[in-house]
Amino acid sequence: MVNIQNGTIEDFFDSALHSAKQIDNNEKVTPKHTIWMETNDLLNILKPQRTKLIQYLKNKTKVYYSVILDELQKSPSSLNQDLELLSKYQLIDILKEPNAGHGIRKIIKPLYLNEEIEFRATL
Repeated sequence: MVNIQNGTIEDFFDSALHSAKQIDNNEKVTPKHTIWMETNDLLNILKPQRTKLIQYLKNKTKVYYSVILDELQKSPSSLNQDLELLSKYQLIDILKEPNAGHGIRKIIKPLYLNEEIEFRATL
C-alpha cells in the first residue's frame, strides 16, 4: 500500500527519526511506503479528473501519452499538468522513445502498479 500524506519536511524527518529510533532499539521497523506531499498538492491530486487518471493508470504497466489523451478525453495541457504533479511525487515515470517517422512519443509508467493508494490529510 502506498500512503500519500500531507505534511512538511519536518514531518518527513520526524517519521525518519522514528524509524531510526526503532533501529537503534533493535525493534522491528515497520516498512513505510509514505509519500509526503504539500497540502496544496494533495488537494490538487484529489481533484476528480486526477483521481480518474490515477485509477486509469493503476493496472497498467505502461501506456502511451496519446492513448491517455484519447481514452480519457483530456487536453494536452491538462494532461501535462496532471502528469507533472504525479511525476513530482514519483508516482509515475515519463519515458520517451522514438516513433519511426513521427518523432518521439511519451510513455507513462505508473510506479504504484496494482497497489492500494491511501490519501491522508491532517489539518
